[in-house]
Amino acid sequence: MTTFFTPASALPLRVFLAGLLSLSFALLGISHAQTSTPSNWPNKTVRIIVPFAAGSFTETAARAIAAELSNQMGQPFIVETKGGAGSTLGTDMVAKSAPDGYTLLVTDNSYAVSSALYPKLPYDSEKDIQKISTIAEAPAVIMVKSDAPYKTLKDLVDAAQKQPKALTYGSGGQGSSAHLAIEWFLSSVNAEMTHIPYKGVAAALVDLMAGRIDVGLASAGSSAQHIKGGRLRGLAVVGKERHPLIPEVPTFTEAGYSNYQMVYWFGLMAPANMPPAVVQRLQQGVARAVEQPKVIEVFAATGAKAVASTSAEFTKKVEDESRIWKAVVAKANIKVE
Repeated sequence: MTTFFTPASALPLRVFLAGLLSLSFALLGISHAQTSTPSNWPNKTVRIIVPFAAGSFTETAARAIAAELSNQMGQPFIVETKGGAGSTLGTDMVAKSAPDGYTLLVTDNSYAVSSALYPKLPYDSEKDIQKISTIAEAPAVIMVKSDAPYKTLKDLVDAAQKQPKALTYGSGGQGSSAHLAIEWFLSSVNAEMTHIPYKGVAAALVDLMAGRIDVGLASAGSSAQHIKGGRLRGLAVVGKERHPLIPEVPTFTEAGYSNYQMVYWFGLMAPANMPPAVVQRLQQGVARAVEQPKVIEVFAATGAKAVASTSAEFTKKVEDESRIWKAVVAKANIKVE
């Protein structure tokens, strides 16, 4: 007997098909949710933004860490430079990215400096960015020309105290880390010098060696070749121990100024509110990365030391330094255009 489907008899089939379609979408949603969970992170390429122009040590550090994280986690970690606006352009891009672990930031002291220099940042440096781990530290060295009359740091301080603003010092630019670092030191010893800003540390060191300025401050890596070559005299280096590249230079503590501890740091950050599981994986990944011989070698070649930390330690470090820079900026009346 032939059976014909009437609208009434076809209704169950339509209901069945509609239910099947709904189930398909539900399963698709479940599948998508599963691929996006922190436990499966990362399942695609991770971008690391460096908020500086290409060629900085921050980029070098980021690439060294990115290579190790790629090896550990089985997904590409790619580095992109996004310079501009005193490092705030790239930082803002990360701050406004989804907190899913696929857009990260590697930056340096300029992050804390920016919060002191720019009262109207497009992001909140404390609330919008998660601090994950330091990746490296590079001690700073204060220097004079090799034939300068200042044999010790105390000699320099005494001269600056006797003749306020008579001596000049150079930095990599108005509001740079070196600018604020020297002002911090001068404030701690009640002395004054005149700041001469340059377009980069290299230009400042050239003029220091030529005798056009009296004092300079830079990382041990940037300074070592000039100190070893007899063109500059290192008066003091930051750190608990002397730096292996310039062991003849005393620490600030040995020179009698134990309260001054300016260290250039480099660290990994991310948009705020990232899943704790992703933060933990990144922390653990960085901790393993900084122990790898390749990473240690890359950092050591530039005078830096591979150093990891917890998120809490790094957060406190940035907050403490930000407070110091804000006080320095206010006291020295430092302004940037």
